[in-house]
Amino acid sequence: METAKRYGEDSSGNVFADLGLADADKLQIKSGLAIQITLTIRRLGLSQVEAGKRMGISQGKVCAMHKGDFTGLSERKLMDCLTRLGYDIKITAQPAARDIGRLSFAIA
Repeated sequence: METAKRYGEDSSGNVFADLGLADADKLQIKSGLAIQITLTIRRLGLSQVEAGKRMGISQGKVCAMHKGDFTGLSERKLMDCLTRLGYDIKITAQPAARDIGRLSFAIA
């Protein structure tokens, strides 16, 4: 956000939306899940092969995720990977403050 302000622009808090990408909320959720998965793999000291076996995906997909490429992995599959690494996932819905709601991701 600080960089955006330097150039006289306000940030929405979602880099994908700021770039004008379609499905920005979904991309932000997928990237948040992928980041948490990558951090958890490192914290657990798992190799990419071990992590892939534990999560039920190929070592190649684990490698791609480490590089920030989570294409080909749905939000549901990323959530499944995170649960296989020892996380509980809770999905909540509440009335939106605006006419159209939004998706968000948070780690507790």
